[in-house]
Amino acid sequence: MPWIVLIASGVLEAVWATALGRSAGLTRLGPTVVFAVTVVASMVGLAYAMRTLPTGTAYAVWVGVGASLTVVYAMLTGDEPVSVVKVLLILGLVSCIVGLKLAH
Repeated sequence: MPWIVLIASGVLEAVWATALGRSAGLTRLGPTVVFAVTVVASMVGLAYAMRTLPTGTAYAVWVGVGASLTVVYAMLTGDEPVSVVKVLLILGLVSCIVGLKLAH
């Protein structure tokens, strides 16, 4: 269960990071509310997972999931240019996340 919560918290990290970017410095209400709710939920999930999982592993997976999903979403929406190198690097990041899970 901690791994599922950790992955879900990583997904929420991508949501809050994207919402923060769209909030225009926390001046737009909708994205600011999404940011505030999801950042709290993401942190609570990370804290829950860290009760069982080692801190370094949990944090690395949380950041990796959030960062990779944030970049993929930005590429899909056209906010970030797509390149073969970026795609390969994201795949490498995802491989490392999977490796951390398998090594646990």
